[in-house]
Amino acid sequence: MSSVFSNANNSFSVNASNVFYQSPDRDAERSLILQWLSPLEPQRRHQYVKIDRLDGVGNWVLETTEFRKWSEEEDGCDEPVLFCYGNPGVGKTYLR
Repeated sequence: MSSVFSNANNSFSVNASNVFYQSPDRDAERSLILQWLSPLEPQRRHQYVKIDRLDGVGNWVLETTEFRKWSEEEDGCDEPVLFCYGNPGVGKTYLR
């Protein structure tokens, strides 16, 4: 059995084992938490990087035999993951 209690600003939902608090500013609270977790604003940064990319940068990687084998799952990987590593500023972010 559950009950809902409300006042002008907040609502509480109660059942046998849990109490759930629902704030009317849930989206604003979520945004603040996400900003606290990652102040770098990854979505905005992604848009800036996307604009600054140049056609053809990193195409040599896509043309290698190793990459083609990997991307076409010829090496037996069901869900291949590409991990690029390197020193900061070498251009990993700008690969297409």
